[in-house]
Amino acid sequence: MHRDQHRRWLTVREFADELGVSISTAYKWSAAGTNSGRFPRHAKLPNGSIRIRRDWLDDWMAHHDTAR
Repeated sequence: MHRDQHRRWLTVREFADELGVSISTAYKWSAAGTNSGRFPRHAKLPNGSIRIRRDWLDDWMAHHDTAR
């Protein structure tokens, strides 16, 4: 994957669409926090918006695929 694609930031909507869940479910997962394992590492912007880096999501998804 090209370096710029690793650095691509996803919105919660894009995250939810990719996983096939509702936006409200994605926000519930984010409220549980990254320590719960229910939501990938992310950054919270000063305006409260959440962004998830593409490579962080890929790592999180790989971990969940092997955990099954």
